[in-house]
Amino acid sequence: MGVKIQFSQSYFYLDSWVLANIIQLATQDFCERFVDYKMDPGRRLYDQMVMAARCGVANIAEGSARHSTSIETELKLLDVARASFDELQGDFFNFLLRRRADAWAIGNPDREAIWHINLDRPQYSNSYLHDAAKHILAQKDKFSQWLENENPEIVANALLLLLLKENKMLQSQLESQLESFKQTGGFSENMTQERLEARAAQSQAEGCPQCPICGKPMLKRMQKRGQNQGREFWGCSDYPKCTGTRPLN
Repeated sequence: MGVKIQFSQSYFYLDSWVLANIIQLATQDFCERFVDYKMDPGRRLYDQMVMAARCGVANIAEGSARHSTSIETELKLLDVARASFDELQGDFFNFLLRRRADAWAIGNPDREAIWHINLDRPQYSNSYLHDAAKHILAQKDKFSQWLENENPEIVANALLLLLLKENKMLQSQLESQLESFKQTGGFSENMTQERLEARAAQSQAEGCPQCPICGKPMLKRMQKRGQNQGREFWGCSDYPKCTGTRPLN
């Protein structure tokens, strides 16, 4: 257990973050090529789609960067990322409906091909920004025959499928972090435990007495209320699990 502060940009290694960047790049390209003024005269749809893709990437990054200090915040931001991608998925689905185009069914050759493409594990050096950019673009190239296709219906279907894969990744990530929280607690709990362990070690080094109930080292405490308020005494270092006390003198 104990408190561990991880590298704040460790999310660079997450497949969910890499795929989110691929989706963001492909969405930006899709909107530039296919969301024209005839379809979107006020450019609101363009802005909403691009921003939904951006929010997905940003919330994965921010949430994962908070893993060490607040798993609760991480879970909330990952859920916001998932909601952003759900919104974007709805926009691509509506695009197909407006064109009376088919959404690929299970068994469609293109759908199956995309679904079974796996991302490579990143290999980063100290130049991780440089390496991450190369890695993301290399992974995006795996889907280029669909994402760079001149047929907007193929591109929209490909992005629908990538968004489905992304949301499954985020669901798995949320479940994993929740289980981790159950097993190890959050930052506050671990900070408390770290402090208790440090005080117990300090007590042993200073030759403090042992608890008459459980035998663990005792700590100097002060009575906070009652007739003896302000008077010091020995209290068990395992309080509140153990309530053993000794008089100071």
